[in-house]
Amino acid sequence: MKTVLDKIYENYADNDRELLLSAYRYSEMMHEGQKRASGEPYFTHPCAVAEILIDLGMDTPSVAAAFLHDVIEDTSATGEDIRAHFGEEILTLVDGVTKLDKIRYASHEEEDAENFRKIFVAMANDVRVIIIKLADRLHNMRSLNFLSNERQQRISKETLEIFTPLAGRLGISQIKCELEDLCLKYLDPESYEYLVTNIHQKLAERRSFVDFVVNELKKILAEGGIKGEVFGRPKHFYSIYKKMKKQEKSLDQIYDLSAVRVIVATTEECYEVLGKIHKQWKPVPGRIKDYIATPKRNMYQSLHTTVVTNFGQFFEIQIRTQEMHKMAEFGIAAHWKYKEQKTSETGFDQRLSWIRDVMDWQGSLNDSKEFVDSLKNDLYSNELLVFTPHGKVISLPLEATPVDFAYAIHSEVGNKCVGAKVNSRIVALNSALHTGDVVEILTSPTTKGPSWDWLKFVKSGSARAKIRTFFKREMKEENAKTGRVMLEAEAKRRGYNLADILTEESFNKLSQKLVFSSVNEMMASIGYGAVSVNQVIFKLIDYYKKEIPKPQELLSSDKLKHSPATTVAIKGLSGLLVKFAHCCNPVPGDKIVGFVSRGRGVIVHRADCPNLKGEDGERLHPAQWTGEDAEFIAGIKIIADNDDGLAAFITSEISALHINMTAINGRVNREKNAEFEIKIKLNKRSDMDLLVNRLKKDRRIIDVFRTTN
Repeated sequence: MKTVLDKIYENYADNDRELLLSAYRYSEMMHEGQKRASGEPYFTHPCAVAEILIDLGMDTPSVAAAFLHDVIEDTSATGEDIRAHFGEEILTLVDGVTKLDKIRYASHEEEDAENFRKIFVAMANDVRVIIIKLADRLHNMRSLNFLSNERQQRISKETLEIFTPLAGRLGISQIKCELEDLCLKYLDPESYEYLVTNIHQKLAERRSFVDFVVNELKKILAEGGIKGEVFGRPKHFYSIYKKMKKQEKSLDQIYDLSAVRVIVATTEECYEVLGKIHKQWKPVPGRIKDYIATPKRNMYQSLHTTVVTNFGQFFEIQIRTQEMHKMAEFGIAAHWKYKEQKTSETGFDQRLSWIRDVMDWQGSLNDSKEFVDSLKNDLYSNELLVFTPHGKVISLPLEATPVDFAYAIHSEVGNKCVGAKVNSRIVALNSALHTGDVVEILTSPTTKGPSWDWLKFVKSGSARAKIRTFFKREMKEENAKTGRVMLEAEAKRRGYNLADILTEESFNKLSQKLVFSSVNEMMASIGYGAVSVNQVIFKLIDYYKKEIPKPQELLSSDKLKHSPATTVAIKGLSGLLVKFAHCCNPVPGDKIVGFVSRGRGVIVHRADCPNLKGEDGERLHPAQWTGEDAEFIAGIKIIADNDDGLAAFITSEISALHINMTAINGRVNREKNAEFEIKIKLNKRSDMDLLVNRLKKDRRIIDVFRTTN
C-alpha cells in the first residue's frame, strides 16, 4: 500500500514536493508524543487527511494545510509560526479550519454553531477550507469506534446534518457516500449490520444481473456505432436505507440495489443512447430525470432512467459524458484534479454561487444557531426546479413558495412583490411550487416592503434572511417600537414591570452579552427578529433577581412601623419593617406571603409572584390582610375595538364605582385596537374584580386584565 509520502512523490514535483515534505516534517515534530483515542500517534491523523486530499487531486497549499490543520489548536505553534514557515495562503487555510477552542460557550451546540459560521466565512473567500474540513471529518468518522457511544452518536448526527449535505452540495460524491454509510453505522447499527449481511449474501446474484445489463448496453452502443464505457455501481448502504424508510419497503422489495452507468463522448450521444435504451427496455413512468438540461444546484449533470426488463427486473441507468462523470465523482475538487483540461471558470463560479448566496444573508443573523438552522434548511431540502417566464431555471427547496422564488431572483423583486402567477394563473403567495412551474412575480413600486407574515411560510434561508434584513435596515424606528411592545408584554406576562427590570445597570450587563450599543438598537433587534424576546427577558429578570438583596438575617424593631402595611399580619414574626413588593403590587384580597430580606424587613408579595420561585422556604412566611383602612395603587389594561366614546364609557364605569383614577394612557396598537393603561386607588380587591366584570360586559371590550405596575 502506498504511503502518503509515496503519493507526494508520485503526484507533485520540485518546489511543490519540497513544500509538502516540509509541512509533513513540521507537523510530525509539533505533534510528537501526542496520541489519538485509538492509541496511535496523533500524527497519523493529519497524514490521513492529506492523503484523502491527494486522492481528490487537490493542490499543494490544500495538502500542506491538511498536514498543519491541527497544529495551532493542539500544539504550541502559533499563526505567526505558520505564516513564517509556509506563507499567508496556507495560514489562511489552516485558520479557516481551526476551531474556536479559545472561546468558552454555554453548550456544545453553541460552540458547533459558531464553528460552522466561521468555516463558512472562511469558505466564502476560499472554498478549499471546507474541502479540507470534509477530509478531516471523513478520517475522524473512520476512527470513531474508539470513542464513547455518546460521542459517536453526537458526532455522527452532526456529520449527517451538516457535513454530508455540504459534500453533496459541493458534488463530492465519494466523500458524501462514505460519510453517510459511516453515520448509519453508529446512528442505527442494527439496520447497518442487517444491510451489510443481507446485501453481501445476494452479492453473487446481483453481480450476475448487473453483468447481463452491462453486456446488453455494450451491444446497444456497438450497434449504434457509439464509443463509450459501461459499468455497474452498487448503491451505498445509506441510500438503500433511506429508500426502505421512505417507501416502507423491505430489502427484498428494493430492486435497484445497483445502478449502471454509461459514459459517452458528447451530450448528443447521451440523448441518443437514452432513446435506444427505451427502445430495448420499457421505461418506468416518472423515473426519467434530465439533469443535463436542468443541472442540480451542485451543477451535477446526467440522464437518469429506470427501466424494467422483459422478465420484470427493475434497474437504474445513468448516462453522462466523461466530463460530467468527473464532476459527478469529484465535484468542486475536479477544478483542481483536472485543471489542465478546464476550459473556463464559468462552471467553477456557478458551483460557488450558493456559497456567496449564504454569505449574503448570513450577516443579517446575529445568532449563530439561527444561521446553522437556516443553513440546514437549505442543505437538507431536496430541490425543485421552476422557470422564469423567459425560461431561466431557478432551483429552490421543496415546498418553496413564490416569495422564495422572488427573493431568488433579487432582493428588490422580493421586497416589491405584491402577487404571483404560476403557469399564468394568480396564486396565493404562500402556495407551494412544483417542479416545472413557470413563475411570474407581480411587483409594485409603491409597496412599502415585505410582510412580516412571510417569515411564517418561506422555505429558503436566503429569503428569510433577506426579509429580516429589510426590516433591520428600512424600518428601524418601527422595529424599535414593536420590540418595546413585545418586551413589555412578555415582562407583564411573567409578572414584572419592564421599567423595573430594564435599568441602566441591567442594560450595561446585557449589552456585554448581546453587544447592543443602545436600548433603541436592542428594541429594534427584537422587533425585526434578530434576537428573541426570551433571550433578552431571561437575562433582565436574572439581573433583577440578583439585585434584590437575599435574606440573610432578621431585623428586629421595638415598634412596628406605621404605614399601609399595618393592614398586613405576618405569621410568626413581629416588630419588623413591612413593605409591599413593586414587582407584583398586592392589594387587599390577593393571596399574599411575606419574604424576609436583608436590611429591608419583610416584603409582601402576591403568593403567585414569579420573583419568589426558587427562594428558600424558611424565609417565606404566611401573611394575611388585617384591615382595609389604607388605599393601594393598582393598574389595569384594557384592549378594545377602537370606537368613538370608548374612553368616556371607561371613565364613567370607574366613576360609578366611586373608584379614584390617578392616571390614564391610551393608544392604538398594531392590530388597530385601542389600548388603555389605567392606574386606580383601591382599598380592597373586590372593587377591582367588580370593575373588571362591568367592563367586560361591553361588546367593544376584547380583554381586561390587571397589570403589575
